[in-house]
Amino acid sequence: MLLLVLPCLLFYIIFKYLPMFGIAISFMDYNLFKGISGSSWVGFKYYEMFVQSPDFFVLLKNTFLLGVWKLVFGFPAPIILALLLNELGNAVFKRFVQTVSYLPHFISNVVTAGMVTLFLSPSTGIVNKLIEALGMEKINFLVLPEMFRPVYVTSEIWQHVGWEAIIYLAALSAINPMLYEAAEIDGASRWRKLYHVTLPGISPVIVILLIINIGQVMEIGFEKVFLLYTPTTYVTADIISTYVYRTGLNHGNYSYATAIDVFTGIISFIFIYTANRVSRRVSETSLW
Repeated sequence: MLLLVLPCLLFYIIFKYLPMFGIAISFMDYNLFKGISGSSWVGFKYYEMFVQSPDFFVLLKNTFLLGVWKLVFGFPAPIILALLLNELGNAVFKRFVQTVSYLPHFISNVVTAGMVTLFLSPSTGIVNKLIEALGMEKINFLVLPEMFRPVYVTSEIWQHVGWEAIIYLAALSAINPMLYEAAEIDGASRWRKLYHVTLPGISPVIVILLIINIGQVMEIGFEKVFLLYTPTTYVTADIISTYVYRTGLNHGNYSYATAIDVFTGIISFIFIYTANRVSRRVSETSLW
């Protein structure tokens, strides 16, 4: 049993816990050549610098709103897909839909961003061709600040909805079939069975994943945002992770970048802790 757990344990120790010692850099005036032992301690200097930065509220707002958009529209999508797949009677068609929906998960963010750019191109993109065919004016999606969030969230749903639905399909398969038989005997319609049998059966899984997703609201992936945003969309697309990239790698201010990252981690912990407390009070399901 220990041998089965060992690879996972080593992964978390090497890639999750050991890097946590780098948090000390956020309290130092870190010099790459002097290292941690040779750098001077400055306390909360870089945390204060970030909070007092003119970009602070813009970055916080953009990151939070993008995370909320992803949660509101992205979280229900795999649940709906799993419920629809569960209702399919044709096994061949069901496997086909599952395969088609799973495949985008294995496409890299670079390729996905390239596909989005290609599809939304104002001159050759298929989306604008359809818009033009409907008699409307073409839209340059990737240069309009108000379109960045819909474009990003839509691409995220398309890329991950099938993969995330696997968990819900597994939960659906664990529901006792006798419950459906009893509901049919009582004359329950398909919608009644969905509401009174299916959803209660997978509700613990939904609650647990909702808590985890709430904790990840501020943890927007860097790659796709970096690949999709342009100078004209900075007002809505510039988030904490892209700001960390610019300050840390481009400007070499590692202490400042680390402090920002730690600050984001603290907010994420507050979110997941609060969501867990609320869930524990409202229902019997919680992470701890």
